[in-house]
Amino acid sequence: MSRYISTRGETPPQSFADVLLTGLAPDGGLFLPEAWPQIGADEVVGFATKPYAAVAQSVLRRFVGDSFTDAELAADISAAYAGFDDPAVAPLSQIGNGFYLLELFHGPTLAFKDIALQILGRLFARALKKRGGRATVVAATSGDTGSAAIAALGGLENVALFVLHPKGRVSEVQRLQMTTSPHANVHNIALEGTFDDAQAIVKSLFADTEFARKTSLTAVNSINFARIAAQAVYYFTATAQLGAAPTFVVPTGNFGDVFAGEAAMRMGLAIEKLVVATNANDIMAKALNEGTYAAGMAQPTLSPSMDIQVASNFERALFEASDRNTAWIRDAMSVFAREKKLMLPEKVRAALSARYAAYACGDDRTLAAIAALYQIDGRLIDPHTAVALAAAEEVRAVAKGPVVVLSTAHPAKFGDAVRRATGVEPALPPQLKGLYEGVERVSVLGHDLALVRDFILGRSAAHGH
Repeated sequence: MSRYISTRGETPPQSFADVLLTGLAPDGGLFLPEAWPQIGADEVVGFATKPYAAVAQSVLRRFVGDSFTDAELAADISAAYAGFDDPAVAPLSQIGNGFYLLELFHGPTLAFKDIALQILGRLFARALKKRGGRATVVAATSGDTGSAAIAALGGLENVALFVLHPKGRVSEVQRLQMTTSPHANVHNIALEGTFDDAQAIVKSLFADTEFARKTSLTAVNSINFARIAAQAVYYFTATAQLGAAPTFVVPTGNFGDVFAGEAAMRMGLAIEKLVVATNANDIMAKALNEGTYAAGMAQPTLSPSMDIQVASNFERALFEASDRNTAWIRDAMSVFAREKKLMLPEKVRAALSARYAAYACGDDRTLAAIAALYQIDGRLIDPHTAVALAAAEEVRAVAKGPVVVLSTAHPAKFGDAVRRATGVEPALPPQLKGLYEGVERVSVLGHDLALVRDFILGRSAAHGH
């Protein structure tokens, strides 16, 4: 049976369905498998000729235990990817000798979040139906998680969805994808503050155990382990297609996407290195390169989904790098919460360095990377992909095998930056047609926990919670 433990060690082991419906562990930690399931090299080789959905089934069935049957899992995976605009779901596209983009933006909201959330939404609804309950889902978003969560959960009967985005700090397309949702169960909050402020409020809501119990609170952003499990799949498909251990370069904000690579490695996948690519908000680059994890003020950049100073999923990497030392994690996270700074012990830093490298890239280099690729082969990329492309240029000379850049969003979601870099307006794909005609529904709230809590309680009551 697959069981899950908290990084902070004070929550009893849980089932996959428990983890799916709970999100954050009650002790404030993040869930991880009690033991990582293994996938052998021969099976990975076989993935090269299998459809993406079949690989997803092979990977995810190792995590779900008896929470879902193979038939239930297969049905939800099949439905999740039926609407993607590329049959490969996450196609590899060559941009140079041994150099690739892994395109993760072919889902309904044109961002990598769809790959996990389209599955998570269906499993979530299935688990909720089995238990006969209701749920209040709260998501803090720096841009893409919100619309992907709405696409996955909008219209579900027993779910009230609250999405907090930092007011004025997401792209226009990102905002409209959230605020023009017609679903009555979707509530958008534009928070006056940063993504880190929104994320801190969400964590505080979970820490209020009475509120969490009263509203049946859960989360679907990358603190939910089901997201990590589903995102690990494309590391397997890409590696299988390449037939060699790649270096993956990952645009990084909240550390969930790159930690999914670590999850794949811990399951036995041969990856040479995971490269963390950050923008000017370079907390993760400094943590990995200098050993100091210190949060400052988030700076607005051309890659807003990465304008983050507190990377929630880094706790998972620290847990593994410390040999699953729950006492140290509890103390370290307490220190960081209090002082906004944590010095990493040398042993932990060395363990992280064996797996990760990190580079930071400012807006000028982001624009230059967009322009350079466009000039080479006429391909447009979004600014988050461009941050990773700039970092990839640093590692290509030393990488032994192929280098794969995770391309995390469609360029049309960030038309202003693309136009600035190339003079070209990216064409709006079918998913975005009609977006500008939609009616926006959004509530602007101050950066205040009590305000947000009261807003959620009031709207949840209207849903019968």
